[in-house]
Amino acid sequence: MIGYLSGTLLSRHEDRVLVLAGHVGYEVLLPTVVMDAVATKNIGDDISLYIYTQQTERQPKPVLIGFLQEIDKEFFQHFISVEDIGPMKALKAMTASVSDIARAIEARDIEALSHLKGVGKRTAQKIVATLEGRMGKFALKRDEPKATVNLVEDVAEQVLDVMVRQLGHRVADAKRLIVEALKRNPDIASPEALFEEVYRGQQTAPAKIGG
Repeated sequence: MIGYLSGTLLSRHEDRVLVLAGHVGYEVLLPTVVMDAVATKNIGDDISLYIYTQQTERQPKPVLIGFLQEIDKEFFQHFISVEDIGPMKALKAMTASVSDIARAIEARDIEALSHLKGVGKRTAQKIVATLEGRMGKFALKRDEPKATVNLVEDVAEQVLDVMVRQLGHRVADAKRLIVEALKRNPDIASPEALFEEVYRGQQTAPAKIGG
């Protein structure tokens, strides 16, 4: 099974690319958000993709689905665990970044999720019911250098620790408040700024505190 593919971009179409690797051309389907990123590449450029392989009894021919980062592939595997969301539906639904979708899940933002391609209100509710509480890692993902990602994760962990150990919040509630704060202000870079945003959100939306 192919898990990673590195080669040369031979051609690019609406929802797929052709990658030459080891004298073999591999057709790889890409979510919209990945295709948008790949659009900056020229034919003949190097390209590397983390691969999810879809193969079933009904569909014996392997279908390759590609991602630029391993964490995006990992999110995809969580996403397709939701009832009524198979790999092909998930592929089309990923019209927003992984971090945006994950934040919407943790914030229980049914309206935002229902705007994903092919996802209505009922499916959005299933997504939240299945994945809420498991998306923190993906919600904190940034499409920025690794050092910046680590900084945001460290800040969030510090604030989570204080909210749970010192202020008495439940872990799930604290995580949701932190994700909502980062969604409102993605430029937060310090524990103090994150605390301020968390409690600003509590003051403006008290009904959501504690779920």
